[in-house]
Parts: sequence; structure tokens; C-alpha cells
Amino acid sequence: MSSVRVEDVSKEYELGRTKVPALRGVSLAVEPGEFMAVVGPSGSGKSTLLNLIGCLDRPTSGRVLIGDRDVSTLDDNALSDLRARNIGFIFQTFNLIPVLSALENVEFPLLFRGGNHEGRGRARRALEEVGLADVAGHRPDELSGGQRQRVAVARALVTDPALVLADEPTANLDSATGESIIDLMLAINRRDGTTFIFSTHDPRVMSHAQRVVRLADGRVVD
Repeated sequence: MSSVRVEDVSKEYELGRTKVPALRGVSLAVEPGEFMAVVGPSGSGKSTLLNLIGCLDRPTSGRVLIGDRDVSTLDDNALSDLRARNIGFIFQTFNLIPVLSALENVEFPLLFRGGNHEGRGRARRALEEVGLADVAGHRPDELSGGQRQRVAVARALVTDPALVLADEPTANLDSATGESIIDLMLAINRRDGTTFIFSTHDPRVMSHAQRVVRLADGRVVD
């Protein structure tokens, strides 16, 4: 994956007969290996922008390009394949599957790539990478918030994605745990050249970001 480009993108949602604009003509270029934060008040369009870059939604107008591919031209199967092979997701609420162990949660994305006998080994190595090899058999309700977010980071990284999208990843964590999660992602960014794009209110994330993009009322303001 060479780059991400958002070109004059708008997104509207329909609520009954009303159209609610979430993004209004946003343009943005992200270079490979960037560690970038998208900031702004609630309702500014941060999560919507990440969802469009992550191919979880389609723009009302404008284009999103991953490398040289205009994702709006891809069908659902092609989008699923692009997400599975190139994009990792980290969510504020972790989004772990309660009935699966930490190891099984990390292994889960590999199933969408036609998981094979090597998947379990890759998942174990990803857990080791985030310092959780000793809780591989624990379910999410047996883990602390910081441990659950580390599992989520491992799950995002197990497919070796070129791009990781993190939506408020430190919002539910105490200061020390949040700092350790940021340090972990910084280390991965520097070592592997993985691109990270954050949606965040956290000044700690902003202070580490190479670039901060500010949104307000669905527009880039800075």
C-alpha cells in the first residue's frame, strides 16, 4: 500500500426525510509510514472519516484511494479482501468477542484470509509482541482494560497490515496504560513503517503524532 488519498469527500446520512452531513468536501493525503492524528469535537466527522478510509462505508461524493485504487469502484467482496489484507482496526470499546480467548480473538482476522495451520502461531507471536503471552487462554472478561486493548492491538497487527486505523484507542484507559499503548504503537510504526491514523481527543496521542489534522463541522480546519 503506497498511500491514502481522500479527495473532496462528502458523506451524508439520512434520518427519515432529513439528510445529515457528516463530512463536507474533505481532502487529505497520508504518506506511507505516517503516525497521524485526526482531532476535533464530537460530531466533527472523525469516525466517519476513518470508516471511509477503512472501507467500512462509502462516500456520498468524492473519492478515497488506497494506493492507486479508487475504493468506491470496488464491490463488496473486493472491499472485504482489501480490508482483510491491508487494514487493521483498533476500536475504543475493544470489540473483542466475549466467548473467545485472547488468542482466538487475535487469530480471528486470519480466518477471513483463508486461515491455515500457521494462523495459531502467528496469533501467539502477535500476543507476545504486545506482552500478553501469559494470558493467551483468558477470555476478555478476565482481562483488564489495558490488557483488552493490547489484545485489540495484536488482533489489528496479526495480518501485517500496511495501515492501522485507531478510533479513540486510549479513551477508556487510565493515563499510565494509555501511555504504554501509545508507546507500543509508536515502536511498531518506527520498526515496521506501519501507517497509523488515529481519531482522538487525547493530547498524549496528539503530542506523539507526526501530523495533526483538525476537523470541525465535517471540514478540515487546520
